[in-house]
Amino acid sequence: MASKSPKDPATMSFAEASAELDDIVEHFEEADIDVDDLIVRLERATALVTELDQRLRATKLKVEEIAPRLDQATASLSGASVDPETGEVLDD
Repeated sequence: MASKSPKDPATMSFAEASAELDDIVEHFEEADIDVDDLIVRLERATALVTELDQRLRATKLKVEEIAPRLDQATASLSGASVDPETGEVLDD
């Protein structure tokens, strides 16, 4: 029976990819591992880390884009003044 090929990290949820990476690290810490298996697991870990890093960077950029709009919306509900360029709530 052929072994199942691993999922493409890009199709995995963040939690799935992170859990698999944790499993690989745990395996390295607990077991004697042969060189061929080491290479396979390191390549897989690299693919997972790369995907997770890309998602975190994209999320950070999105949060930085959305946060000022949230500040503006919150401030307008409270009647505060907002700097239109930065989205910063201005003290009255």
